[in-house]
Amino acid sequence: MRIIANENFPGDAVNALQQAGHDVMWIRTDAPGSKDHDILAIAENEQRLVVTFDKDFGELAFRYGLSAQCGVILFRISPLSPAFIVQFIVQAVNSMDDWSGHFAVVEPDYIRIRPLPNS
Repeated sequence: MRIIANENFPGDAVNALQQAGHDVMWIRTDAPGSKDHDILAIAENEQRLVVTFDKDFGELAFRYGLSAQCGVILFRISPLSPAFIVQFIVQAVNSMDDWSGHFAVVEPDYIRIRPLPNS
């Protein structure tokens, strides 16, 4: 899967996703300081799933209607430990083969998935 990890995403999780066979672009190293709407544009152009801890991506997709057909996963988990976060993120990303056209909020007890506007 092609993924773009937001700047706030943990490096250990980026590495774990890469080791799991995913093609991961990490904003922190590949395009530091990028604005959220620019990250969505990159994701759309390169057909990458956005993974983030930033709630603004939901607002951009639903309130402002910016294209996010690549799919977005918003993680809402407390940092119990770095190892837990890494394992949790990899399992969540791998739980679906195709996130395109969906906005997902991933919490410890469930994953809430909504279709994106215009999908």
